Amino acid sequence: MKRLPIALAAGALALALGACGTGTTTPTDTTSSGASSSGPSGSYKIAITQFLAHPSLDAITKGIKDALTEKGLVEGQNIEYVYDDAQGEPSNTTTIAGKYAADSSIQLMVGIATPSAQALATAITDRPVLFAGVTDPVEAGIVPSWDANPNSNVTGTSDLNPEGKPFGLIKEAMGTTPKKVGFPYTLSEANSKTQLKALQEEAGSEAEIVPAGLSNASELATALQTLSGVDAVYVGTDNTVVTGIDQVISFCTENKIPLFTGDESSVEKGAIATRGLDYYELGKRTGEMVYSILVDGKSPGDIPPLKVTDTTITYNAKAAAAMGLTPPQSFLDEVTTNV
Repeated sequence: MKRLPIALAAGALALALGACGTGTTTPTDTTSSGASSSGPSGSYKIAITQFLAHPSLDAITKGIKDALTEKGLVEGQNIEYVYDDAQGEPSNTTTIAGKYAADSSIQLMVGIATPSAQALATAITDRPVLFAGVTDPVEAGIVPSWDANPNSNVTGTSDLNPEGKPFGLIKEAMGTTPKKVGFPYTLSEANSKTQLKALQEEAGSEAEIVPAGLSNASELATALQTLSGVDAVYVGTDNTVVTGIDQVISFCTENKIPLFTGDESSVEKGAIATRGLDYYELGKRTGEMVYSILVDGKSPGDIPPLKVTDTTITYNAKAAAAMGLTPPQSFLDEVTTNV
């Protein structure tokens, strides 16, 4: 599958899950040039926790490890990984963060997805904490601003994608302006609230965005039923909803409602299209940041959070046909990847 490297910049969304050539970074990226000329010395131990197992989040973890391997940190030789999956349960994120806080041998922690990152940032103040795959770390209370924060032990990479423009994608793919767009999301996820607001602002007076909130995965079916009259559905990078994407795909297929998403893996499963990012590359940039802190001794507070600016369109023609959509040629000409 064709993927493009991402360009990262400090600033403010992507769920919008904006998300995926090397681009430019503003301000100057402090992570790429940080490798010491002599390479790593000594041994290291870091912890990585994901909110749940999901292709995009799994890709971040793989990207982190691969970036560190490329820089000379080889698992089983000079780096040890502690890994935990919170299985989508917020209470588990607190337990995991407490375990890491009590283990003084762990030198650095990475929280992948907003709930896991929030738990780490709350529980750990004496060692570096990095976040990855967090849409809006400022809104989520993980960092105080998008600037470098000298008094903070926390920084990381965001999938906030100001260029994703999901409403624009929907209009381009449908060849018309939908009157109502459904947005299923988890009420407790800060990143989803940010994406909802961004989608509403982008749509403006052109369309009504119809929120369908849920508290947990068991409420997804009920939430979807409230969207039976919409013209299209957009699923951002909401962890709970994306985990149940098969259910959303079935609903949209049965009701002939075009489905668009904020992540590529959901398009591979059966959504129509996304204008998103490459989460593996996002993981690699996170890994470079880990290296600059762990090996080069940089302070997390001196490294501003990074977010995505480059995007690419992934399209599933079979899904479009199943949902009764024939996109105009002008949209098809923009597609980067067909799945």
